[in-house]
Amino acid sequence: MNVGALTNSQFVNNYSMDFQVPIHLQPLEKGINYQDKILLIGSCFTEHIGDRLEELKFSTLQNPNGILFDPSSVASSIVSYIRNQRYSENDLFFMNELWQSWQHHSRFSTTDVEDCIVNINQSQSKAHEFLKKADWLIITLGSSFSYRLVEGNIPVANCHRAPAQIFHKHLMTIEEINTVLDNCLHQLFQFNKSLKVIFTISPVRHIRDGVVENNRSKARLIETVHHLVNKFDKLFYFPAYELVIDVLRDYRFYDIDLVHPNYAATRYVMDQFMQGYVDEKSRSIAEQVQQVVIARKHKAFHPDTSAHQKFMKSQYEKVKQLSEQFPFLAFDEELHYFASK
Repeated sequence: MNVGALTNSQFVNNYSMDFQVPIHLQPLEKGINYQDKILLIGSCFTEHIGDRLEELKFSTLQNPNGILFDPSSVASSIVSYIRNQRYSENDLFFMNELWQSWQHHSRFSTTDVEDCIVNINQSQSKAHEFLKKADWLIITLGSSFSYRLVEGNIPVANCHRAPAQIFHKHLMTIEEINTVLDNCLHQLFQFNKSLKVIFTISPVRHIRDGVVENNRSKARLIETVHHLVNKFDKLFYFPAYELVIDVLRDYRFYDIDLVHPNYAATRYVMDQFMQGYVDEKSRSIAEQVQQVVIARKHKAFHPDTSAHQKFMKSQYEKVKQLSEQFPFLAFDEELHYFASK
């Protein structure tokens, strides 16, 4: 019997109706736990992961240089943390009434040069000390395109809205990406022998580069990362890109710009991350922490009612009990909130 001759019910009974291509994540043999320190570096999608882990009370440090997209910027920033590099006025430039660094996000830019230097160096010191004791480093790569100053061919991490003509846009080759990341990893493992690294590729689509160019860029990142994961036994790959592009695979999972994954997509990706890369005990604790997070965000229509006061008191007792049960979790803010209200 051919398919065309089947009734609808016969078709459903004879053929599976899968609407997604599944990805079978291989759980880590020893996943992330609440005692671990986690450094996160890379594109804006890094901060989706980091914000969620921070909300759930994991010990994290995110993007000490600010958001970084390309492998060259990511690798050079990590090496600078290893060396605890110090910045001075000679490393900055003055433009649009601000002192700025080509290696840092604009959140470090200030009108006062000394403030800019102090903020950068404080972040460097904090990253150096954190990385020294970190258990995990999560690197999210966004693009193979590297922007470089025409004068000196120096790679920059942020263009700071400078005139386009002072930059050269370079699509890094697989060999170039592999070289900068491989050298960085060797220095990392000498600096912190117990460190483990999770690579992921950002599902944010760099459409300004062009659709074809974006796909070429992502393909080079994916190829290089898998080569490195196969080379080092302390490297792992989390398929955030594939989860959005191939599993969700629908524009309803993107914001209105059709570029950035929306809340539903990022939450789905994080659920998969928690399931495959966080150990079972910590996932159980995280579920309890999540209930506190939800309660903390609750906005009462009638805060003066006895029912609301009873709710706040019960939440205070619940958080106090969790704090005593899991002393490594920082609930000071929540305890103060529920007590003060």
